[in-house]
Amino acid sequence: MDSIPPVVPAGSMGRAEQPDFCLASGFHLRPWRQEDAEVLVRSCHDVDIQQWNRPGYLALDEAREKIARWGQRWRNEAAAIWAIAPSVRAEPVGLIGLADIDLGGGSGEILYWLLPEGRGHGAVVDATVRISRWALDDLGLHRLRITHSVANPASCRVAVKAGFPLEGTMRSALLHADGWHDEHLHARIQGDH
Repeated sequence: MDSIPPVVPAGSMGRAEQPDFCLASGFHLRPWRQEDAEVLVRSCHDVDIQQWNRPGYLALDEAREKIARWGQRWRNEAAAIWAIAPSVRAEPVGLIGLADIDLGGGSGEILYWLLPEGRGHGAVVDATVRISRWALDDLGLHRLRITHSVANPASCRVAVKAGFPLEGTMRSALLHADGWHDEHLHARIQGDH
């Protein structure tokens, strides 16, 4: 038996339905649906998303399978992936997620991307703040991180605006199509304002 109890007990996430959120910016966060698969395919062809998120290229069937896996990853308490949409019924213009979830250790990593039509409206900052509040305050995680290439200043601005101060640089931490990139590490912990 471990002498340190889990930060968040197993089952705290997977037994519940994945929540929807309305954001101050007017955008809506909801789980991805099978009918969103074409948007996911299209996102893989966006130059910026391909450069910084490395999604590979998906066929429509592969996109549907990926969306189904996201639902399973919620139930398995491994990840929580939301669509960022202009309204409840609108098609997504982006993605926000909490990945690499470690309930026992109390941590996870925020990830995000936006299609061109979603950029410039503050949606990803707003979504990052909301998912962070859910993960820290509602779920009970202790520490969240954001990592991004040092060559991606837009992601750096999002992290800082969303309350994730820069902690340092991880050298040669992620392989992109153009080679190894140093990565910034940002983090937010319970109690940060």
